[in-house]
Amino acid sequence: MIKPKIEICLENIESIIAAQEGGADRVEFCSDLFEGGLTPSLGMFRTARKKVSIDMNVMIRPRGGDFCYSDLEFETMLENTKIFKEEGANAIVFGILNPDGTIDSERSAKLIEAARPLEVTFHRAIDMSNNALESLQTLIDLKVDRVLTSGLEASVMEGLITLKKMIAYAKDDIIVMPGCGISERNFEFIKKELQAKEYHVYLPMEQQSKMLYTPNHIFMGGELRQAEFVITNTDNRRVKTIKGLT
Repeated sequence: MIKPKIEICLENIESIIAAQEGGADRVEFCSDLFEGGLTPSLGMFRTARKKVSIDMNVMIRPRGGDFCYSDLEFETMLENTKIFKEEGANAIVFGILNPDGTIDSERSAKLIEAARPLEVTFHRAIDMSNNALESLQTLIDLKVDRVLTSGLEASVMEGLITLKKMIAYAKDDIIVMPGCGISERNFEFIKKELQAKEYHVYLPMEQQSKMLYTPNHIFMGGELRQAEFVITNTDNRRVKTIKGLT
């Protein structure tokens, strides 16, 4: 049996170098994994491209939260797709849904067209869709190369039954790549159960800051997880209020 490919999810250049040194087949390069992965900065990608030879698939996601995007957000996704294609990305990773939980075929087709001839991966937006096999067929019709999924559950272990159905349904029309919650502790079991062609793995380690002076009463960001289905936008009325006070 052919050995499955391993894709490592990560968010910085040090991790890309480590993934390459560890023998990974490729990486999914994101920023802000706390939000589930957003588009990385162009500067970081350019620097990484100079340092490594490993394939880098780039996340195209303008914000955290849901996967139903405004026109401006979609325009940004198109622009980022074109930019990272020109800069040497090996594949583009994205996901777009309609409000009813179906795959947004129209916008997905436009992103795929902008990305070609690069491969495209539809990410775990499918896990927020309303039907696993119907969504999978839509992606097959769109000629998506692979889909990252936990089987419409919180983790691969919980989604094993659905993942088996998806892999059997997909045949050779699309690669179903299980991801979320896979680790050294359960990989052998998952591989035996699913026999997938590729797996998506997040393997972090903690590293202490080099700072000697550490004021622990100040925070640069929130301590709590943001709500998945709340989108934050600027309130123009409050802007006007502030302007009126200047």
